[in-house]
Amino acid sequence: MALADAGLQPDNLDLILFGAAVGRQPIPATAPLIKDLLGIRKEQVPAYDINATCLSAPVAMDLANLHIGAGRAKHVLVVSSEISSRALPWDDDPATAGLFGDGAGALVLGPSVEPDRMRIRDFAMETWAEGYDFCTLGAGGTRFDLKTDRLAFEQNCMFRMDGHSLFRLSRKRLPHFIQRLLERSGWTVDDIDVVVPHQASPLALQHMIRRCGFHSDRVVNTIRDTGNLVAASLPITLHTAREDGRVQPGSKILMIGTSAGVSVAGMTLVG
Repeated sequence: MALADAGLQPDNLDLILFGAAVGRQPIPATAPLIKDLLGIRKEQVPAYDINATCLSAPVAMDLANLHIGAGRAKHVLVVSSEISSRALPWDDDPATAGLFGDGAGALVLGPSVEPDRMRIRDFAMETWAEGYDFCTLGAGGTRFDLKTDRLAFEQNCMFRMDGHSLFRLSRKRLPHFIQRLLERSGWTVDDIDVVVPHQASPLALQHMIRRCGFHSDRVVNTIRDTGNLVAASLPITLHTAREDGRVQPGSKILMIGTSAGVSVAGMTLVG
């Protein structure tokens, strides 16, 4: 669907980026599988993964934009896909488990030569590493050894989130981050036509609207229908805004979100 929307065929791609919190498996990356399933046989088309958890899509978009700007690629496919339901803690933390859903989104980035195409204006990202343990899925890497401590490995196969700590950290720093990003773009809060936020939770979404001074009718809210789709949340919310007719030529768009780690990222775009 993304390729058709861009008027391209798979062989027109120069780079494939898979951005998600959890791919199909640890090794190999998921992007080469996507390339294979698209039937692309050109060896010169690299395919690799990017993991910035919930922010993987805008981070991959920024990297794609840098590749295009440097002349190293003309068309880049960014894919985000999450099956959160595989690792939700329904038994001991149903409040957290109930926030999440499954979904996938794809975007194609290319040179900004068509006036009716959305354009990236700026991107910024910060990491507040003191929140490293607020959101975790511990097993599956090198942290827990299945052979020497099977119990610890199994106990950490489910997603864990300290929502209160994450909320407190984001609440203090997110408004200032957004202000700095908008100043870099030459915009104010009132200039923004569409806010595309990561759908973390209904509470987090409402709090962001109040703290940051956004007009609530300009904020795209999909979480009641989809849940938190992790890395797929932002591209799906952007797609929803386009399908609903919110994005018009010249629209000023702010994409904003936080992720495990803890990081915050924002991207300004022009419709």
